[in-house]
Amino acid sequence: MTDDASTHTCEPAEWVQEAGRLKAEGFDFFDFLTAVDHLDDTEHPGFDLVLHLYDITPGALRETILITRLPDGESAASLTWIWPGAAWHERETFEMFGISFAGFTDASGRGLRPLLLPDGFEGTPLRKSFVLASRASKPWPGAKEPGEGAAAHAAKAGRAPRRKLQPPGVPDESWGPR
Repeated sequence: MTDDASTHTCEPAEWVQEAGRLKAEGFDFFDFLTAVDHLDDTEHPGFDLVLHLYDITPGALRETILITRLPDGESAASLTWIWPGAAWHERETFEMFGISFAGFTDASGRGLRPLLLPDGFEGTPLRKSFVLASRASKPWPGAKEPGEGAAAHAAKAGRAPRRKLQPPGVPDESWGPR
């Protein structure tokens, strides 16, 4: 394990043990858990699991980060038995990166399952390898194309664009020295 004042790293097998040690040291406020895709790292490809914690003892606010590098295809041990609030974050990491958590549990008892994406969505959108849908296969749902402002829309319709509204107290462009 490597430590500095606020960041700790550990092996995946020590993930739960190190998280429990940090909680025992006073870092009992669970802030978030996420992952970072490092599959393109030539020496140690995988995902960094990142756990952010606070010690909110009055008068001595401290924060720390615990990181472990998880090889692709391996699961991490769940932290839900230490912090029940980790369930939401583990579900999100499962859905967005495809990382499963062994021993996952939440109040529903339904296990690790999708959280944010619509039913039938295929893929893991926060992996670097995920290909975004192009407009050729899926049309833009908005009324105008991105970047097409009100001036361009008015010019196409053959009328002058609307005057740009300024916040109260801000003079228009004709005011001041020229």
